[in-house]
Amino acid sequence: MGLATAKKFVENNIKTIIIGRNEKNLAETSKNLGALCSYKVFDLSNLKGIPQLVNEVTSEFGAIDILVNNAGINQKKAFTEVTDEEFQQVILTNITSVFVLSREVARIMLQQKSGCIINISSMAAQYGIPYVIAYTASKSAIEGMTKAMAVELSPGGIRVNCVAPGFIETNMSAKALDDDPQRKQKVLSRTPMGKLGQPDDIADAVYYLASDAAKYLTGVVLPVDGGNSIGF
Repeated sequence: MGLATAKKFVENNIKTIIIGRNEKNLAETSKNLGALCSYKVFDLSNLKGIPQLVNEVTSEFGAIDILVNNAGINQKKAFTEVTDEEFQQVILTNITSVFVLSREVARIMLQQKSGCIINISSMAAQYGIPYVIAYTASKSAIEGMTKAMAVELSPGGIRVNCVAPGFIETNMSAKALDDDPQRKQKVLSRTPMGKLGQPDDIADAVYYLASDAAKYLTGVVLPVDGGNSIGF
């Protein structure tokens, strides 16, 4: 989904900086997307390094107009078997790093008196899904943070919104569904459109929320899920 979003931004002439841990993948992606795409090698679980990362980006590229908080990890495990360390690792990546990165970027956006922050949630925040307790907790927190951030930051010219993907065809969803046909069938049976979404569907929604077409939207959680969150 992050790759599809970066591609969508570049196609619309937005200078895009992608961030990740794997330099080989980042360099290849940046090369494929062209001159408008640059990258930074960084592990977002390194909270103390995030202020310096943001400083580097602003020094190199100037203003930060859009922040998409897309990084996330999942874990499929029975509730009673999840260790403290495993739970905290998901929380660290999916919530705490989002908070720290958003805080640092918001400070810049407040000086600019403009900006757009887009968080990525999940259907796991809409209803209970078994075996993903840490992920569910993290994405529920993301939706609450989105609303709190919007209320506090929007008077300063910063819009904050959230996309809540349904079940999208990605490597992460493949790990969760391909080895569990019963789970996959349940997903499809309660999705009115009867199919998994594509990464491009999320990219389109993120781009819309970042664009002037959504200039009066803030604090919104937008499900992009083929009707899954309302399905029966």
